[in-house]
Amino acid sequence: MTGRIPREFIDQLLARIDIVDIINARVPLKKAGREYMACCPFHNEKTPSFTVSPGKQFYHCFGCGVHGSAINFLMEYEHLEYVEAIESIAATLGMAVPREQDGRGRGERSGRQKPDAGLYDLLQAVADFYRAELEKSPQASAYAAQRGLDRDMLARFGIGFAPDGWDNLLNRFGRRFGQEQLQAAGMLASNEAGRVYDRFRGRLMFPIRDRRGRAIGFGGRIMGEGGPKYLNSPETELFHKGSELYGLYEARQATRQLERLLVVEGYMDVIALAQFGVTYAVATLGTATTDQHVKLLFRLVPEVVFCFDGDRAGREAAWRALENALPELRDDREIRFLFLPDGEDPDSLIRARGREAFEQALGRSMPLSRFFIQGLKESLGFEADSTLHELEDSNRFSAEATRLLKAMPDILLKRQLLDEVQRLGKVVLPGRAPIGGAVSGQVPFGTRNHANGWRSWRSGPAREENPGYIPNEAREFEIRKTPVRYAITLLLYDPGLAALVENPEKMLVWDLPGIDLLLQLVEIIEDNPHIHSAGLLERFRGTGHEKALGNLVAWQPAQADAALLQREFQDCLRQIKRKVHEKALDLLFYKEQTEGLTPQERHDLLSLLQEIHGPGE
Repeated sequence: MTGRIPREFIDQLLARIDIVDIINARVPLKKAGREYMACCPFHNEKTPSFTVSPGKQFYHCFGCGVHGSAINFLMEYEHLEYVEAIESIAATLGMAVPREQDGRGRGERSGRQKPDAGLYDLLQAVADFYRAELEKSPQASAYAAQRGLDRDMLARFGIGFAPDGWDNLLNRFGRRFGQEQLQAAGMLASNEAGRVYDRFRGRLMFPIRDRRGRAIGFGGRIMGEGGPKYLNSPETELFHKGSELYGLYEARQATRQLERLLVVEGYMDVIALAQFGVTYAVATLGTATTDQHVKLLFRLVPEVVFCFDGDRAGREAAWRALENALPELRDDREIRFLFLPDGEDPDSLIRARGREAFEQALGRSMPLSRFFIQGLKESLGFEADSTLHELEDSNRFSAEATRLLKAMPDILLKRQLLDEVQRLGKVVLPGRAPIGGAVSGQVPFGTRNHANGWRSWRSGPAREENPGYIPNEAREFEIRKTPVRYAITLLLYDPGLAALVENPEKMLVWDLPGIDLLLQLVEIIEDNPHIHSAGLLERFRGTGHEKALGNLVAWQPAQADAALLQREFQDCLRQIKRKVHEKALDLLFYKEQTEGLTPQERHDLLSLLQEIHGPGE
């Protein structure tokens, strides 16, 4: 990737695409007045509450609250990354996605160049070749059948066979792609003498796909004796094993709205689980779970279950996964651990006991909090259920726990774990109260102004601090409660109302919550007269205003009369101006009583009084 996508291109893309076409191709829509409706694809419902507005180019579900532009829909529905969603929309319009060449793009900062598109074609051609070879080979077909792989699973996961021989790929694809490309894709290896040969020979082949379903590498399993049992593609421009998960593409295809992902250790585990209906399993690619894996998992689901062998090696692998997961935990994210009996793996377990018993075992999996305490004790040489009798043991336990938890965000689970560490270690950690006590000055739980809404939105000054937020159940009342908020809402509904704002530069000095956001919207609309609601929202993606504006844009007026909306907007502007003048009057009255006014300030006071109350009052 050589640079960021220009803002102008994204604006153009959203202006040309019709969100109704994008969504209707995936979720059948029905016309309902000015809008389109369907049952929400993101939660189960019987009565449609999912609305698509062609005027705003925006969707909103009044049941679960999801909303956004065509880009957001593809990101949620097809589990695409932001850039992937843009590329998908551009492809439907036959547009190439340009990149800025100024060195400021994320890809350039990471030091990685955009991969050669020819490598994708090469690897897909190799995958097709391997699949054809599996059909031709009685030995490979018999082995696949012996492992319980039916034709549906072979097709779903694109499983193939690399025949014996040293130069099958070079002979077949050398003329088309060239030896250099085959080596760049990781399909050829070379020895000390410089001889080049096929990397995979005599193995059952598992294509590793990226989130768009493109082959980026392979895993190969030997069918007889010898080693290594599994052989993976080397690191290439396309394949980075520390950030990819086998079976993720297939899991997303099987379930549009994933709620949980199960992380296992082998390709065959993923496939066997899918064959029995557990279609949400993925596997790491011959490496320990990395922080990149954890970030990827939590971008897709709120719950992750790690499944490992119950032996020492399995618990050590689980502990590494836990350490990498701690920084990514949130109050709405959950991690659990399932340890299998000796000699069992997910493949053998589900074939022996079936899906229901396996998912019951998942339901009994160990929560992170319990494994944190057990694993910490084991890492220090204690038994998992032992009591810490010696002071030295308590100190070591508490010190290591505190070190690990520093990486964890300040969430409820962290506070609970610190309390448990104090109880087990029989110590009082710095900055914390003894169990049952309270630290002086500590804010009681439930009263903090937290993003999860611990404090009631209706209490205190938080209403003005967040001019965009309004609860769905009281949207009309709350919009009209604050003129700035209602003006922003009307502007999102009809960006053309920005033309009614006279001399917006004079409003820059007005000190009212939300006025800066209102003026930003006016400026964007003046620079882009044909922009619609979705385009406006796109300008605020990733900012502190994104969520608030998303709540406001879902509002629909009772009557979409243009003249009425203009009167409403002009009334908001008058009320905003009045509030500004009232604040200025309060300051002048206060100064008159405390210090006295200068002649200019007295003139300003009289002018403000006349403007608010009219002459002669």
